[in-house]
Amino acid sequence: MKTLLLELRQIAHSRLAIGAVVLLMLLSALSVWTGLHTVSQQRATLERIAASHAHDRAAILATQLQVGSNTGSAEAGAVGYYLPHLTVNPPSPLAFAAIGGRDLQPSALRVRILGLQSQLYESESINPELAMPGRFDFAFVLVYLTPLFVIALMHDLVSSEREAGRLRLLASLPKGAANTWRRRVGLRYGLLWLAALLPLAVGTFVAGAGVTGFARIALVATLYLAFWFGLAAWVAARARTSAGSAAILLASLVGLTMILPTLADAGIARLSPVSKGVELALAQRQAVHSAWDVPKPETFEKFFRTHPEWKDTAPVTGRFHWKWYYAMHQAGDDAVAPSVAQYRASMMAREDWTARAGLLLASVNVQVLLHRLADTDLASQLAYHDRIGAYHTRLRQFFYPYMFDERPFTPSDAAKLPVYDGRAMTGTLAPGQLLALAVLALLLLAVGLRALRRVR
Repeated sequence: MKTLLLELRQIAHSRLAIGAVVLLMLLSALSVWTGLHTVSQQRATLERIAASHAHDRAAILATQLQVGSNTGSAEAGAVGYYLPHLTVNPPSPLAFAAIGGRDLQPSALRVRILGLQSQLYESESINPELAMPGRFDFAFVLVYLTPLFVIALMHDLVSSEREAGRLRLLASLPKGAANTWRRRVGLRYGLLWLAALLPLAVGTFVAGAGVTGFARIALVATLYLAFWFGLAAWVAARARTSAGSAAILLASLVGLTMILPTLADAGIARLSPVSKGVELALAQRQAVHSAWDVPKPETFEKFFRTHPEWKDTAPVTGRFHWKWYYAMHQAGDDAVAPSVAQYRASMMAREDWTARAGLLLASVNVQVLLHRLADTDLASQLAYHDRIGAYHTRLRQFFYPYMFDERPFTPSDAAKLPVYDGRAMTGTLAPGQLLALAVLALLLLAVGLRALRRVR
């Protein structure tokens, strides 16, 4: 204990070390505050959208149902055409730590019982120049900035002793040298761990993520710090000067967090090209528009392939009928269904390749893990689309009996409309990714400590 206090006092006398620890804590606190503020703004936006939607919904229902008239009812097809239904994707409790794609993809979408695919993808418009910088959140601080502070505290771990003439004395101790290096590495590790994670602990408490949420992110951060401390220890043991050690570590930082991930991303883009979602919306709309010139029996034939329960209803003999109109939209969705499946498969293939790249690149792996924990990755966005699709199906199934059986739609029927379940999702750890990070980090840390024991 006395030796540990002496080592801590030695670090306290280093302005660089103290400045690095304080600055990292400030940056971590700023990133947590920024993340909490961003999530708070997103929740406030969803509340404003919900209030505005409720007002619009009431006005549309009042207009369509002709409240105060003698009938008090309307055609279900007209109600379905004009009435929007709100779907939301609220942020998870840990979303503040890794914003991910939440600032690029819509978190609220109003859908009608028209063709779904055009509604899902018509708003997909992302400016890549705005998307590149990303958010200043805890994930950014951990992945890109924390290694800089590891370098600041570890680059002269051995060279400072060599330059002060104490290295030979340390090396002459049979076991004391190894214990000294482990103690010094552990102390620096602990200081940076506390500086980075104390603000996060406060943030998880404020966000209501609980101890489990903090523990999961802390586990990822612990392993990532171990990776960089292992690399820094190995370089410090091999380099002859402090400047040489710092140069090697900075080059490693640039290569492992910027160059190699960029090359991997470019390779993944070539291996798994993905079309734009707006092309799906255009294809669906084209299918619907062209159906106006197609004989009605042909449209119904396509519709009855997926909805055989309505094939025995009365045929449409007039120029227009709502059930024909909605059958046309559903046939348009069915026409682009293979393209939608291919689009989603291509997107998930990219995600899988990114996860595979993370097995070798710790920086990529940490981002994959944090975005999965925060429920802000691609899988979360596609899951939101799935929830929208399930809700859209419930809405269609609710309206179809009124249109195909030509039943009037009354205020009491409006009260029975399906309600969207907008509960926030909670991310989970990816066991394979976590195991790969643990193996890589602990192996490199063991190699680094062993290299320090051999310093002469």
